[in-house]
Amino acid sequence: MNTRSPRAPAPEFDAAHFRLALSQFATGVTVITTRLADGSFRGLTASSFNSVSLAPPLVLWSLGAGANSMPIFSGNSHYVINVLGAEQAHLAQLFSRRGSTNPFEGVDYELSRTGQPILKGVSAWFECHNRSRYPEGDHVIFVGEVEQCALTPQPSLIFHDGQFGSTQTR
Repeated sequence: MNTRSPRAPAPEFDAAHFRLALSQFATGVTVITTRLADGSFRGLTASSFNSVSLAPPLVLWSLGAGANSMPIFSGNSHYVINVLGAEQAHLAQLFSRRGSTNPFEGVDYELSRTGQPILKGVSAWFECHNRSRYPEGDHVIFVGEVEQCALTPQPSLIFHDGQFGSTQTR
């Protein structure tokens, strides 16, 4: 079955306008973490997280095709998607810094059954088998099959219009 459509006509807007329009969509904020073969940990901030399927339990996230961490995440068998709590904007900022030697220094975490780092205090976490990857545009879409998950009901961190916020209702 062919799932690709013919190419759309060229857009009548530039990348800056597209990015601004996308900023009007509030998203949750996650930190994707994994363990390397040498035992060290890596992590990155991502707001491109979504559910795909309940049976089997599948989620997705995306990463820029040219990201330095692409070989790490495409080559590892497992990773954890940590959904940040409303008070964890500092973790989003910490794990979004390029060239940080060890963003895990001073960060509380525990290990999953496969040895992946799970950040403490998150709203939810999903330990995933790295099921498949799909290059699309300038990103790669990762589909993870969830092997374990847990939640701590609390307000979650969101990102909207260039600002962090919360799902906390007043």
